[in-house]
Amino acid sequence: LREMEEELKYAPLPFRNQMMSKIRAYRRDLSMFQREMRSTDLGLGHGSQSDIKYGIFSTENEQNTNLQSQRVLLLQGTDSLNRASQSIERSHRIAAETDQIGTDIIEELGEQREQLERTKSRLVNTSENLSKSHKILRS
Repeated sequence: LREMEEELKYAPLPFRNQMMSKIRAYRRDLSMFQREMRSTDLGLGHGSQSDIKYGIFSTENEQNTNLQSQRVLLLQGTDSLNRASQSIERSHRIAAETDQIGTDIIEELGEQREQLERTKSRLVNTSENLSKSHKILRS
């Protein structure tokens, strides 16, 4: 199971999530089998040397299982944090692009305002010239 988890570190994300759930199921099955083994009488009798060793291995297996479960949770948490960090990074890039677009639009609107003011000034001058021309023509 440990080797499978190591392989999953380099697997594509959709596949990784799917396989992590399978590994968790395998761990549950393994834990169940270990409990069954502990509860099954192996014909060794109570207090024999083999029974003591089995008890030691059982405790070690439980500890390993607990450590592996914690490791899986830690890996999942790390994975989730990495995805969140990537999402935040994308959001920052989008915000920076939006800010640049907004700045460009404001500059363009400023230029258009100047053009409109120059056009208005020319229209006023043209209107004044037309008024003078009109007066000259009347006289």
